[in-house]
Amino acid sequence: MAGLAVNVDHVATLRNTRGVVSYPDPVAAAVMVELAGADGVVVHLREDRRHIKDRDLKILRKVVQTKLILEMASTDEMVGIAFEIQPDLVTLVPERREELTTEGGLDLIVHQNAIAETVGTLQNSGIPVSIFIEPDPDLIKIAHQIDTTMIEIHTGTFCEAKTYKKRNQAFSNIVDAAKLAHKLRIGVNAGHGLCYNTIKAFKGLREIDEFSIGHSIVSRAVLVGMERAVKDMLALIKGL
Repeated sequence: MAGLAVNVDHVATLRNTRGVVSYPDPVAAAVMVELAGADGVVVHLREDRRHIKDRDLKILRKVVQTKLILEMASTDEMVGIAFEIQPDLVTLVPERREELTTEGGLDLIVHQNAIAETVGTLQNSGIPVSIFIEPDPDLIKIAHQIDTTMIEIHTGTFCEAKTYKKRNQAFSNIVDAAKLAHKLRIGVNAGHGLCYNTIKAFKGLREIDEFSIGHSIVSRAVLVGMERAVKDMLALIKGL
């Protein structure tokens, strides 16, 4: 059974909308996520600190008992923070100030050397690294050459497809990518845009080790509570 790592960024987004500093607390959300049975907690520390703050990350490192996954850009500042915090996994993601959320995978063809340096620096210090990429076999082969521990397949194109043809093709690409990465002995995570409906398409795709899901779970939690929101997703993943 694939695992579930829950991204609590948007708990911080809700907090920051009113300019308050104490509630809702992403640390409290992380505790509830773990108590509900999730396998890990994900946060993205952005350059502009639009949701998760440095203080959140430091407290999360002390509190999280399962697995703390830090999404971050491949920059000197973030590498330094990773060294300080020592997350259980770093996921390297692209980052643009004008985007609402991460819009696609890292371009390993253009940035291969820089990403390889960051991967080597972190992994040589004992921090495993995942790279967030599109489901493209060429990118997976580069990830293998870089010797990254894992990849996270960008599922956004599939989740956001408006026609059956486009959705079917996007999912076929995900399947091929997951199987190739598994064959190359790279760990396989998947995330971005996954919700309580789109997750059902992954039934039988055993090559995926873990799903990273945030917005849909936090959105559901606003209405039904975090425990139920996480358990509902876990039940769907168990059925895959």
